[in-house]
Amino acid sequence: MIHSGKKNICTIVVCILIFGTIFIYSWKSHQLQNNISRKIFPPAKSASPASQLCRGKPAQNSITPLKDNRTFIISPYFDDRESKVTRVIGIVHHEDVKELYCWFCCQPHGQIYVSKAKIDVHSDRFGFPYGAADIVCLEPEICDPTHVSIHQSPHGNIDQLPRFEIKNRKAETFSVDFTVCISAMFGNYNNVLQFIQSMEMYKILGAQKVVVYKNSCSELMEKVLKFYMEEGTVEIIPWPINSYLKVSSKWHFSMDAKDIGYYGQITALNDCIYRNMRRSKFVVLNDADEIILPLKHPDWKTMMSSLQEQNPGTGIFLFENHIFPETISTPVFNVSSWNTVPGVNILQHVHREPDRKEVFNAKKMIIDPRRVIQTSVHSVLRAYGTSVNVPMDVALIYHCRMPHQENLPRDSLIRDTTLWKYNSSLITNVNKVLQQTVL
Repeated sequence: MIHSGKKNICTIVVCILIFGTIFIYSWKSHQLQNNISRKIFPPAKSASPASQLCRGKPAQNSITPLKDNRTFIISPYFDDRESKVTRVIGIVHHEDVKELYCWFCCQPHGQIYVSKAKIDVHSDRFGFPYGAADIVCLEPEICDPTHVSIHQSPHGNIDQLPRFEIKNRKAETFSVDFTVCISAMFGNYNNVLQFIQSMEMYKILGAQKVVVYKNSCSELMEKVLKFYMEEGTVEIIPWPINSYLKVSSKWHFSMDAKDIGYYGQITALNDCIYRNMRRSKFVVLNDADEIILPLKHPDWKTMMSSLQEQNPGTGIFLFENHIFPETISTPVFNVSSWNTVPGVNILQHVHREPDRKEVFNAKKMIIDPRRVIQTSVHSVLRAYGTSVNVPMDVALIYHCRMPHQENLPRDSLIRDTTLWKYNSSLITNVNKVLQQTVL
């Protein structure tokens, strides 16, 4: 009996020691986590009237340079797909920008919390010194910040920093099925007729919104854009990137040694994805002279429904680019009133260049924006889920432009009149727009 009692006492002592050790270890771990958190999120500044905090200068422009002139902020977006972060779409010098900090504004009391940013320069920089970047900050757990400022230091005067509203904070139901992102309109763009035809084709195929990152265009094109804005179809994002950087109209640094390629197209595309992440079911990434034409379906909605059914878990659909040279025309659909409008009449260009097996066929995309983290022009760089190449017998990109294969005779081209399926609606709709804008 005494021996059994001693055994019980020993067991109790061992249990106490084990639980004590676990408690001490847990307490120390908790203290360590608190110390780390304090380093990442310093405590709020000492209590003072809310009017003295979270002030800053509200950002007024679509591109905002920081004082270092090496960092340019486009817009911050809330992103909780992995953890609760603010993802700021920006442009940075890939070598010179080493540290950035997010200064979060928490409501309702206006405290400031500072978090060190992860600077993620996109891999598709194509040799240019400046590139698209995600400036990503973990948000404080104690609040849902409404605004953020970006600074090179965790210390400073908040009143001197530009302040940005964090978009996508509220969950929304989709207001549209398809949004087309066009970036960037530059070079005093004046291809008015083709732009209107593309816009009307997008609408026929199912787009309800077109976002245009506009650098420069002609006065006539301004009138057309104004019409579409008032109609509610077009959203214009001013894109004066050449006010801050030396821009190239080429895609690679070796072709034109400037600060950034193709008017910052990649940054604009990424911003367009996040801008429409909560409001559009799909985002279409293509240029104004490109139309994704379904061959088996009447419109994008039925095509995408079929493609998603066949490819569950896929969020990125890539379509083959096919050149329809504007130098080869067919004397049909010669609408006399269109002859005075600057630009190309796509209905007269129905011969496409044959594929070249040895040459990369650039693709464009329809994506589920909630599955994309980073995109380039012809492919997605980081995403959740898989990508699929859409077969040419399902859809292709009708791309009416100057030829790639200049020396091909006409009889070597492939006659493809898929576009003519829509000719009646297209002509009627284009005429309505022209009557209200140009004619």
